[in-house]
Amino acid sequence: MAEVSELLFPAWTSDYIITAPADKPPAVGFSPFSCSPEAMDWLGPSAPDVFGYAESSPETADHWSSAATSSSTSAVGTPADASLAGSCDGDDEKGQRLVHLLMAAAEAIAGCQGSQLAHVILARLNESLHLPLAAGEPSGMERLTSHFTVALWRLLRDGLPPADDELCSSEVVAAFELLQDLSPYVKFGHLTANQAIIEAVVGERRIHIVDFDIMEGVQWPSLMQALVTMKNVPPPAHLRITAVTRAGGRRRSPTAATSVGETGRRLAAFAASIGLPFSFRQCRLEPGGSFRPASVKVVRGEAVVFNCALHPPHQRYHSAATVGSFLAGAAALGARVVTLVEEEGTGGCAGVGEEEKGFVWRFMEEMLRYSAILDSLEAGFPEEKTARETVERVILAPRIAGAVDVAYRWRNDWVAGWSEWMSAAGFRRVVMSAANHWQAKLLLGLFNEGYGIEEDNENKLLLRWKSRPLVGASVWAAPAPSSGECGRLGLFPC
Repeated sequence: MAEVSELLFPAWTSDYIITAPADKPPAVGFSPFSCSPEAMDWLGPSAPDVFGYAESSPETADHWSSAATSSSTSAVGTPADASLAGSCDGDDEKGQRLVHLLMAAAEAIAGCQGSQLAHVILARLNESLHLPLAAGEPSGMERLTSHFTVALWRLLRDGLPPADDELCSSEVVAAFELLQDLSPYVKFGHLTANQAIIEAVVGERRIHIVDFDIMEGVQWPSLMQALVTMKNVPPPAHLRITAVTRAGGRRRSPTAATSVGETGRRLAAFAASIGLPFSFRQCRLEPGGSFRPASVKVVRGEAVVFNCALHPPHQRYHSAATVGSFLAGAAALGARVVTLVEEEGTGGCAGVGEEEKGFVWRFMEEMLRYSAILDSLEAGFPEEKTARETVERVILAPRIAGAVDVAYRWRNDWVAGWSEWMSAAGFRRVVMSAANHWQAKLLLGLFNEGYGIEEDNENKLLLRWKSRPLVGASVWAAPAPSSGECGRLGLFPC
């Protein structure tokens, strides 16, 4: 198998741009953050800190600104599938035992046995995982079990900060770049959402993106680059990003992985490096978790876009009411388009109602999901051990911990999938363009043939690994705001 650098990004210095043949629809180019001298140093020193929090308003002052003058394989089966199905020869026997212990621990936490039995089972799991390995390297199932063991242990140690709080932002950004080299898992959602945004605002002079849970901001450099490099279309006069953050402002840890301040600095530096006028603001959710549209500064003439990516590490902080209020805000602010990216259920609980699933069902579903992700990384790049370990430790382990936490604390008001909610709320499906379909297929062509794209609805694409859906990306048009709502918000006439 060719080296990663041969297939994707040689020497980590070149961007790749997905382009279509002359007889195909044009596609927006997406790339990892460039390390070339003429582009920004995403991990390097940032612009000076020139913002302060506006304590009297939920929205802060400008944070940072630049003022530049389906076809696929049908094979099924992942490590978790094999163990749960009962394959038990050789290494599969150990995998079977590990899965049984893991499920027993989950059942103990969910049941009346309480934490004492769970502690005993997790200790046994820890012993099994640390036994000398005949081959010298842990198997995929052993690594998966280790991550879920830690996630269960964190449940028992209630009050621990989120797993990603223990990581520094530059480490997370570097790991995201690795993951984008190894898998379309993250890039697929960004690519699909960004293509839809470009199509909705092409030719606009002022663009305003309101982003729910921006994290490290890895979605936006590629969109910025696309805005300034499109043929026959002048770049916008200004791009503004408003990052919606939960109440409480700055994260508890100074080394928080998703420091919004650091994200703003990096995005401003990148925008300056490509000559794109840019500003970045924060908008805090209300103390109760709701989003207030009036707290977002909208300038006359801006084309407003709402982007909502639901990330497992932070999902525990966002109730259905929080997400719903944000999406409803798109209508109030007259958003041109709403893009939604969310993790997809694996189907492991097919035929079971949400109220009947419980923690053990959801725990098993998360095991199947992350088993598929680990399997895809190992199958695609078996020789890239160091890169895969970094991605697992920095990206996947916190996501697993967050997903298990959400599965445990699941509330009846949470929404398993947002498409039905949005339809009921009056959002209209925006047909996915031919360019978006073509671009997704081109992206998958860079990776292992086990990946597939399917159309879940006219406005939604799914990324899957073999038989397992991983990520869904959908595009929506917000309901028109009422004239009374426009007046209350002080917006220009609807």
